[in-house]
Amino acid sequence: MSPAAIGLSTPTVEIVAAGNEVLLGDVLDSNSHWLCRTVTALGGTVTRAVLVRDDLAAIAAEVRGALRRAPDLVFTVGGLGPTADDMTLAGVALGLGVPVELHPAAERLVREAYAGFAAAGLVPFAEMNEARLKMAHLPRGAAPVRNPVGGAPGVVLERDTTTFVSLPGVPEELVAIVEQSLGPLFERIFAAAHYEERTLVVDLQDESAIADILGEVEHAHPEVYVKSRAKQMGPAVTLRITLSARGGGRAAVDALLRPPADDLLDKIAAAGYGVRLEAPSV
Repeated sequence: MSPAAIGLSTPTVEIVAAGNEVLLGDVLDSNSHWLCRTVTALGGTVTRAVLVRDDLAAIAAEVRGALRRAPDLVFTVGGLGPTADDMTLAGVALGLGVPVELHPAAERLVREAYAGFAAAGLVPFAEMNEARLKMAHLPRGAAPVRNPVGGAPGVVLERDTTTFVSLPGVPEELVAIVEQSLGPLFERIFAAAHYEERTLVVDLQDESAIADILGEVEHAHPEVYVKSRAKQMGPAVTLRITLSARGGGRAAVDALLRPPADDLLDKIAAAGYGVRLEAPSV
């Protein structure tokens, strides 16, 4: 697939998920999946997603690699908590070559969070201790982002043309920070980006029967990603073909998607198979 087909002219995003529990198979990494869907819907392209252990060197290596590749946005996921194995921010700092230091605004956010938890009876005491204070130590140059659900703030740090966003690994906290605290950042990064899909439904149980047609259309329209999605074979099974593209606004993306959709409709019908364009979901 050509670079244009996966939208490399649109904002690019990488994800680094840290957690021994994920690599052991104890926890499913639903966070990366959710971030991929969110970035795609915003018009961005996830170009890389990796899982690493709670290991300073491993996290720092991913940060250095991201600096070389220079995506627009890098999410780190997990490792922001109060225990010794929560070392993502230290790994980010190591990768960027900066120290970790107490951030007054982050300390205030952590204090306020635990005061609220204590008042609600969710934790046994409100006072700060060393474990809680650890969550307020950020890489130099970073800024905290309010966590509407948990105690550890999100963290934003800009280096050259890349913005690093560190999110907690608890899914409810990650989603809350992204949806409630990162609006201005996303507006800046994804403001001009748009993503859209078209879906064709074919009365056909075997995608290999139209593989040549799909390849021909994809070759003629490299800026559009064409993907057939067959779940099983059988006499009453329909095949779904998804066309997707990214670009600078709805009109531009519609202009990219319309020609290959028309080509597929014409060519598949000419091959003798029923085909229709599925109405977009509202």
